[in-house]
Amino acid sequence: MFGMSVFQSVLERLKTEEAEEETAATEISAASRASSFAFVAGGADRASAARSAVERAYFDASFVEPPPVEPMPEFLNRISLAEVAEELALGERETLATLAAKRRSFAATNHPDRLPQDYRTNATVRMKLANMLIDEASRQLQAA
Repeated sequence: MFGMSVFQSVLERLKTEEAEEETAATEISAASRASSFAFVAGGADRASAARSAVERAYFDASFVEPPPVEPMPEFLNRISLAEVAEELALGERETLATLAAKRRSFAATNHPDRLPQDYRTNATVRMKLANMLIDEASRQLQAA
């Protein structure tokens, strides 16, 4: 390819790829003729066994069982207002900074986008309750 123009090198590469494709097509055609010949010429048992092996491999690969679903973590079952308030442990000495830190910390473990689909309903309820409690505490701080 050295000493050729870009156009000439592209043409050479295309010719090489075309020749490789023709070789592959010829090999596939020869293999299919050989299997047909084996079937017709009395090699039906060998062809059938080979086909059965291919079918088994296909079905083994295509029907993979999904991984087992893990049980929901216990903390996600705590969806009452009192339980979420207990976890947040909001006190009278909270500042806006500590409230923001508690919100981030709670969201790190409870945000629905970070959990599997099956757990998102409970996680959403927990996040709504936590946000409501933290928002109310920050309103009270700002009002005081």
